[in-house]
Amino acid sequence: MSKRFDICIVIPCYNESKNFLVNDYNNFIINHSNTLLCFVNDGSSDETLIILKNFKAKYPHNVEIISYANNCGKAEAVRKGILYCGDKFEYKFIAYVDADLAVSLDECHSLTQYFKKDIIFCFGSRINRIGSVIDRKKSRFIIGRLIATIISQILSLKVYDTQCGCKLFTKNLSIEIFTNPFLSKWLFDVELFFRIINKYGKDESLTKMIEIPLLKWTERGDSKVKTTYFFKLWFDLIKIRKKYKNAGN
Repeated sequence: MSKRFDICIVIPCYNESKNFLVNDYNNFIINHSNTLLCFVNDGSSDETLIILKNFKAKYPHNVEIISYANNCGKAEAVRKGILYCGDKFEYKFIAYVDADLAVSLDECHSLTQYFKKDIIFCFGSRINRIGSVIDRKKSRFIIGRLIATIISQILSLKVYDTQCGCKLFTKNLSIEIFTNPFLSKWLFDVELFFRIINKYGKDESLTKMIEIPLLKWTERGDSKVKTTYFFKLWFDLIKIRKKYKNAGN
């Protein structure tokens, strides 16, 4: 019988060899022995896979690696990681975070405390407030707020930050909403909201999800999303809205 974990955290990796925060990962596993880290090597062309294998050798019971020869994009990497964990392991909750740990593993883990009553979906939000440290480039913040505002209107939900890369789910919900491939490689977060709304209806969905302001967000390095995608994302949003609005009718 496989070991039961409190939480699995899926981490998509693409050319992370120069930025792999080994000390952060080490410290987290030492302090959270009942957590599984599932790394998805998404067609990296550097030494990412070697680093991940070395890390797994050190923590064989807490680290899992899935590796693909070709890059399939963050959406598919996360989806495959979540479905793999769902098939192979027993756990209460599952999450995904970015490999650069803009949101720390400790803070991601701490969000499990919000799974109370009917909550089945919990997500971090980069709200700059007293007591928090949200370190983002001003240009990214402005573009991000523009996109987030439009997405909130499309979803008809008062969501501040749909695109924060820290989201947690109950096991059953994750398997249901990640079964099918996503339309967009980078806006799949929006699709997740639509899938939950289409499954439960808007009113009931609001009782099952919670947005939590993060204590800390540290932007590291350059985004892997190409600048030219800013022009393409509007077409992705139109496709997403059309598909899920029709599905909800």
